[in-house]
Amino acid sequence: MFGIPGKQAVTLTPTAAKQVAKLMQRDGAAGLRIGVKKGGCAGMEYTMDYVSEVDPMDEVVEQDGARVMIAPMAQMFLFGTEIDYQTSLLESGFHFNNPNVVEACGCGESIKFAES
Repeated sequence: MFGIPGKQAVTLTPTAAKQVAKLMQRDGAAGLRIGVKKGGCAGMEYTMDYVSEVDPMDEVVEQDGARVMIAPMAQMFLFGTEIDYQTSLLESGFHFNNPNVVEACGCGESIKFAES
């Protein structure tokens, strides 16, 4: 696993934890798996899928009844990220406050990380 012992890879705001737990219960899911993949105009995109079982390679974060699994390839990109759930007049959705992002596209759908 990647990260600092005793420190979670990601944290959830209370609003995000409530939304994840609500959707887990509604869909009968084991949790929300978060990853990253190549794509979008900035180079990378977040992926989010409700899954029925925990992959043993995932890092699991449990908070206030919510369970988020971080896919192995995404752990180094997501470390230190705060996940929020925001509702506005035009849209509702999860937002990632990720300190590892160096650039995002204008629409906010894709991101770029520092080159390693």
